[in-house]
Amino acid sequence: MATPPSPRAILSLYSSTLRVARSFSSYNFRHYFLLRAKEDFRNMQSEKDPAKLSLAYNEAVKELAVLRRSAVVNQLYGGWRLAVEEQSDLRTRGDT
Repeated sequence: MATPPSPRAILSLYSSTLRVARSFSSYNFRHYFLLRAKEDFRNMQSEKDPAKLSLAYNEAVKELAVLRRSAVVNQLYGGWRLAVEEQSDLRTRGDT
């Protein structure tokens, strides 16, 4: 039987996932992954079965690794800011 992750481990994974999701330079990707992370962790929070919780946690760890790699690529090839994003005086590509 799988040991469920501690609440502290889940919270740490949640904050890491949000941090990586915020690092996307593309507005659409950034907001999609923020919403998806919040929804996934709400579902994880309401899960009572330790086996399903462990499975969901392990899947979220794998998704975080993929998300980190995707964020790096997105930062390298980020486009111009959209009209819905806060504009700065200087025209820069992406968030940086």
